[in-house]
Amino acid sequence: MRRSRLTPALLALAITGCSGGGAAPPASTATPAASPRPPAASTTPAIQQPAWNWPNYHRDAAHTGYAPGSPPAGRLAIAWRRRLNGAVYGQPLAVGGLVIAATEGDSVFGLDRATGQVRWRVHIGTPVPLSALPCGNIGPLGITGTPIYDPATGLVYAVAEMAGYRHVLVGVNAQSGQVAFRREIPTPDGQPRFDQQRGALAVAGGRIYIPFGGLAGDCGPYRGSVVGVPVSGHGPLISYLVPTARAGGIWTPGGLVTSPGGTLYAGVGNGAATSGAYDGSDSVTSLSLTLRETGIFAPDVWPQDNASDADLGSLSPVLLPGGLVLQVGKRGIGYLLDGAHLGGVGGQLSAAAICSAYGGAAVRGTIAYVPCLDGGLAAVGTAGRRLRVRWRGPAAAAGSPVLGGGAVWVANVDAGILYQLSPASGQVRQRIRLGAPLPHFASPSLSGPLVLIGTMQGVAAVSGA
Repeated sequence: MRRSRLTPALLALAITGCSGGGAAPPASTATPAASPRPPAASTTPAIQQPAWNWPNYHRDAAHTGYAPGSPPAGRLAIAWRRRLNGAVYGQPLAVGGLVIAATEGDSVFGLDRATGQVRWRVHIGTPVPLSALPCGNIGPLGITGTPIYDPATGLVYAVAEMAGYRHVLVGVNAQSGQVAFRREIPTPDGQPRFDQQRGALAVAGGRIYIPFGGLAGDCGPYRGSVVGVPVSGHGPLISYLVPTARAGGIWTPGGLVTSPGGTLYAGVGNGAATSGAYDGSDSVTSLSLTLRETGIFAPDVWPQDNASDADLGSLSPVLLPGGLVLQVGKRGIGYLLDGAHLGGVGGQLSAAAICSAYGGAAVRGTIAYVPCLDGGLAAVGTAGRRLRVRWRGPAAAAGSPVLGGGAVWVANVDAGILYQLSPASGQVRQRIRLGAPLPHFASPSLSGPLVLIGTMQGVAAVSGA
């Protein structure tokens, strides 16, 4: 699980707890705006510009964070801000003419991409107040993981954490906001009070994949897991449970990444074992679409990582050309792996000091842009199966980066600043204050000329991408 290494400013933002009861959640409702614009006006740009869609965390199944259809970056300005009923910890999605955002208030919103006006809203239930949690740093706790849109079904999927420690998956029609289904998802470890759904959802092979980890502070007898649900919302569930005695969360905001061949890769956090037999924690674990473990990598120092909470679970695995995988964790060492044969304990192809990494990386070619807790993001070259840090910075920008319009986009979470950087040097080209504090691990989404980012108040849109 993650360390509670938040600055005082971040703690003040993250721990905005409110008390509340455990009343039964209301039925899902779709609430349109009072005077909705005709759908054709809102969806036409997406028909003309399908590359403007951003349907899941870091845009594609491999989570490259690269939007090749973005126009050249221009002068930055605030296009709109929309205050919603809670913080938006996940990435906003762009689907057709809509921006879709999920909140810690347990609601999913469809916003007009051009204006930010609310077109529809689905309220799922009552989030869990921070005062009712055994530990943690998000209050209230509602929808934290980035939702996903599946063009095959036309549905947006999101998981809400609700009063009574229930996790409910909903499928929502992306254009109308009508709820197609809602389904309670039992956590495989049987410890829903201690399980948090923070990782982004994934879709592949007709299923939605939901990763689970623990709460900040690593309290309780939870174990990391993944649940697979048919995209229809009906039918049997499948699951994977990390084979450690305790912890081993799959919690990083990027969630699972999917290779072109359909292999799921998970970064797994620290486990209970600090000596003796290896327990499956502190790892990169590969899973089939039936959630069968197909490979695993752990560093030789996994006992020390587990003992000091310095594990690999803080970053999603980074998929590179040629079937390679890069993993960097809290300890700050980057490991280059063969994705087809992860190599077991100590089975890396090469390793090098990178940074203490948290969140989701972006990739273009052999360069990975890795979010770092301190010292600014790292542009990491991987050519020749060797790791080399090409540049760092800016120092205060610890958010997860994305690429598009000939630029790298990354946020300074503490200050609420969005940076536009040169991909070649990391030089700051432009910066803009977003006018709202940002959640930890914030990552922008790109949609045509807009940069979209979740804030502690809702969503901000910046023009100039």
